[in-house]
Amino acid sequence: MGTKTPSEADILRPIGTTSKTYFVMVAVAGLALFAFLVGWAYQMQQGLAVTGLGDWGSGGGATWGVYIGAFIWWVGIAHGGIILSAAVRLLGMDRYMPVARLAELLTISGLSAAGFYIIVHLGRPDRMVTSVVGHYHVTVHASPLVWDVTVITAYFVLTATYLALTLRYDVSRLRGQLPDRLDPIYRLITIGYTETEDRIVQRMVWWLALAIIIMAPLLLHGGVIPWLFAVIPTMPTWFGGVQGPQFLTIALTSAISGVIILAYSFRYAYDWDHIFTDDIFRGLLLWLGFFCLLFLWLQLQQNITGLFAAPVDLTVAALARATNPIYLTSMSLVFLTLSYIFAQSIRPTLFTKRRAVISGLAVLIATILEKVLFVVEGFLHPTFDIYEAVPGVYIPSLIEIASIFGTVGMVCLFFLTVAKIVPVVELHAIEHLRDDHENE
Repeated sequence: MGTKTPSEADILRPIGTTSKTYFVMVAVAGLALFAFLVGWAYQMQQGLAVTGLGDWGSGGGATWGVYIGAFIWWVGIAHGGIILSAAVRLLGMDRYMPVARLAELLTISGLSAAGFYIIVHLGRPDRMVTSVVGHYHVTVHASPLVWDVTVITAYFVLTATYLALTLRYDVSRLRGQLPDRLDPIYRLITIGYTETEDRIVQRMVWWLALAIIIMAPLLLHGGVIPWLFAVIPTMPTWFGGVQGPQFLTIALTSAISGVIILAYSFRYAYDWDHIFTDDIFRGLLLWLGFFCLLFLWLQLQQNITGLFAAPVDLTVAALARATNPIYLTSMSLVFLTLSYIFAQSIRPTLFTKRRAVISGLAVLIATILEKVLFVVEGFLHPTFDIYEAVPGVYIPSLIEIASIFGTVGMVCLFFLTVAKIVPVVELHAIEHLRDDHENE
């Protein structure tokens, strides 16, 4: 295993071959998305009252729930994905070059899913226009959510540019082996391309990677998005300086988990044992373990400061979080994953690729649970207790739960479609692996 020399034919195999399993995957992912779209249509017809969301101002409960929790989760996966890809290029981590493009595509699809949640949460799509245009000069321009949308849009543009620049090289070199029916797409990707731009593009990609690495802790999932919560002192479970690093570690654990699952899926489907090697999975698991450790450490900081002689409102909120079964389940999943990663690093025989995938799934489930609970409990345990006699309650509706499976299906459809158009592994990665084989 791993002795076969990678070739251009390997990375072109998904484009040229289609199995029954592929159509089954398309059907399952499409069904998940369709089920949510039906629920969303019902929501638009009946109003947001069909969800488990309440009116925090007059009826108790939470105005944000699964929709915003999942929004943060997808944004985190997206930001972590491009940070992983940028680190590969910026720090010369050639070992992970084969998964760099998967991370970039995960960013594009994750940001798309996150943007979709914004539209869904507005209640009606037309509010994207009527609310912004009609009220921009009054309130919208001063809203911190504007910064959120601005940063995410900028990140999407950066990532799309980043991906397009690297695709130009691949498509131009492999054009003779790509299907003619998709020629308009390939012409668009390579418009104005000349071989003299390759060196310039490499430098541009390097600088884009540097910009992304710098922006991540300052503006993206370590900055603007957690600041939307961390600067609100009336919400004890949100307020505080830990949210920035906490969001960043959760983003990276989620993204690495997603890349592990994607890499395993493509390896299994197209016999890419010599491209996505065991060595890559071992390395990704170690990085996952490192960020899981940071994740749990920062959670420990929150619990210690919230439960030991804290102000009354913070103690109430921290105790509610620490004793919530959802929170305990989330932390247990991360802890068990970390324990396995530690054990297999000491005893390598414990490592298997399937266990790596299970670890990734466990972390993704843990992070979505943590993010939804984080959003909801901020509303259920505010500093000023409006509904002391009747505490607010939030129970997710089937439509909200279906939204998670629907957006996962949407991302799966994205990868299933992209894999039929362009290589999901960079040609540079194949060239690098081939050179390594020849030098052995």
